Amino acid sequence: MEILWFVLIGVFGGVFGGMGMGGGTIIIPLLSIFLSISQKFAQGYNLYAFLIMAVVALIIHNKNKLVHFQDIILIVISGTLFCIGGSFLTTVVKTDILKIIFAGFLILLSIFEFVKIFKKS
Repeated sequence: MEILWFVLIGVFGGVFGGMGMGGGTIIIPLLSIFLSISQKFAQGYNLYAFLIMAVVALIIHNKNKLVHFQDIILIVISGTLFCIGGSFLTTVVKTDILKIIFAGFLILLSIFEFVKIFKKS
């Protein structure tokens, strides 16, 4: 049964990751909730899965002319630098605090998306 959960979580994470919405917003909570994997391990699992999914998605988006590398260089540089700090921060912050931070991020993201939807209509 556990294998089925991993497959289903991979499917949902892959679909959202392939659309560029971040598979981690799906993978991390589902691993934590349904497989009782700690937040830190779920983040690690997500990072490995993300590497492969991101490469495949990038190849497809690049073939469809949806990537302009000159426009994203600042995002890549700053994201890479701050990724180092975030990785170290994860090793010293308690799992319960990480869960609260991640939940807060997802709630804020949801609110932002709902506001955007209602502003358009």
